[in-house]
Amino acid sequence: MRSPLITRVSWGEMEVEGLAAGKDFVLFPGGGEAWDWNVHGTRHEPGIQAGDVRELLGRGCAVVVLSQGMERRLKTTPEALRVLREAGVVVHADETRAAVALYNRLAGDGEAVGGLFHSTC
Repeated sequence: MRSPLITRVSWGEMEVEGLAAGKDFVLFPGGGEAWDWNVHGTRHEPGIQAGDVRELLGRGCAVVVLSQGMERRLKTTPEALRVLREAGVVVHADETRAAVALYNRLAGDGEAVGGLFHSTC
């Protein structure tokens, strides 16, 4: 299963193949959904939580792209990075537009890529 491509990103809105437009997304091989930060208690600080990345691992991701936001304000907790490292997953983190470009390239190459994308700060 191919990961869906992100077709447009701008401040506060993203468009993804096969999904309704939204602000933040969890994407994985075969699909994606809106990213609800409240599920695992994600906030800009301390950042992306271990529960967020465990969901990606459960969806078969071998590569994970973490968006840091347009202004790089979204952090990632050390525990989330540890979970990914222990699973042997390749991790990339970058500003949102750069993260989207990398994710789309990997998805287009057929990689089992997933990602967490934040379209504002």
